[in-house]
Amino acid sequence: MFVGFLSMFLLTAVDVGSSEKVCTYQDVLNHLNLTKNNELYYMTRPVKDYKQPTKVSLDVLLYAILDVRETDQTFIPYVWVFMSWVNQHISWTPSEFCGINMVSLPSDVLWKPDLTIEEMTEKDKAPPCPLLTIRSNGEVYVQDDQVLVSTCRMHVYKFPFDTQSCTLSFKSVIHTVQEIQLFYNASSSEATEESREVMRTQYEWLFINMTVANKTVDTFGLKQDVIIYTINMKRRPILYIVNFLLPVLFFLCLDLASFLISDSGGEKLSYKVTVLLAVTVLQLILNDILPSSSNRIPLIAVYCIGVFALMMLSLLETILVMYLMEKDNAPQDDQTDKDHKQSEACEDKRDKNNCEGDREWRKCLRVCDTSADETPTELLKVSSSHMMEESRTIQKLSDDLRETLNTLTLLLNSRQGERKTGYWTRKTKTINTVFFIFYVSASSLFLLCMFFHWNGAH
Repeated sequence: MFVGFLSMFLLTAVDVGSSEKVCTYQDVLNHLNLTKNNELYYMTRPVKDYKQPTKVSLDVLLYAILDVRETDQTFIPYVWVFMSWVNQHISWTPSEFCGINMVSLPSDVLWKPDLTIEEMTEKDKAPPCPLLTIRSNGEVYVQDDQVLVSTCRMHVYKFPFDTQSCTLSFKSVIHTVQEIQLFYNASSSEATEESREVMRTQYEWLFINMTVANKTVDTFGLKQDVIIYTINMKRRPILYIVNFLLPVLFFLCLDLASFLISDSGGEKLSYKVTVLLAVTVLQLILNDILPSSSNRIPLIAVYCIGVFALMMLSLLETILVMYLMEKDNAPQDDQTDKDHKQSEACEDKRDKNNCEGDREWRKCLRVCDTSADETPTELLKVSSSHMMEESRTIQKLSDDLRETLNTLTLLLNSRQGERKTGYWTRKTKTINTVFFIFYVSASSLFLLCMFFHWNGAH
């Protein structure tokens, strides 16, 4: 009985050992005769009838937005490209090879579709995938990661509140639609959701969505299938608001505050010139950011030009006011010099008159001395003292009249100068008041227009 049980166990073990077949991927390749030297697999399009087109499935996911260069109008994304097609020369039964239904091979062993991206301007910087996968039903599956440097038409009219749309157009280089037909599996919404899940970085942009479309185009008389992926993204404007828009607005406020500075000195003029030069520096920085091939002037350039024009008008108004005040002060100085000259002339004339009076008095004394023998001594003394008193009284009266005349002349001239100076001063004050009202109104209206344009422009 024990011998029978042992014999039965040995027979069962032999049957189980014989059923466990060992298989390798090389068995599959040997079955297919798939080697690097077999031209059947990599030389020509893998169809048994050349009239049958090769249907290529293409799906793209956006992994990262690396850079967007406005000046060069280039878009640099990192994408995952998934391609699959059927090679009619490949097929095997998985049950014959221990259930093997998938084999990975070097990518240069099999034929691959010659797909290219029309917008690409530089060679792919990412290393190509070294392997591809084949299935038992002949389906070939390839996943390739690519860093693309592609052209993208930038619309910077609303910069930095702009939204950009960059396209990636996949098509065959030489094959027509009768030879290669392109289609996609994932819809636009599916591609968008999957891209959001795998995305790692977006640079300064916010990914909105990705749309996909398939169309047939006529290229030099050849009809070809094209799959177009459109990537829509919006710029994050906070950095440009803090570093550019607000400083320009602050400079405008500083220029507005310059109306509190007196126009009598040169500090106000130098202050306005300094603020104007600061806005000029910001404009030079903006010139390095925006592309020169834009069809329309960007709103941010209009914003800077408008602020610059308002500040320039303020500077010109300050120059005009200072010119009028200088013109107002110049005649007063001339009149003062003239008054000094008249005063000096009057002093000279008075000294001359005093000298003439002294000469007359001495002459009278000489006459009296010559006739002293003919008149009594008492009469001569009385008449002499009387004449001296009258002469002194007349001299004093004459001096008082001259001083009064000089005082009235100086007072009249000073009032005329004050009246002339006050006229231009009042005019400049009126000009400052009117221009301040105009400046505030124009600045407010300009800023409101810029705000509505940025919100409503397309």
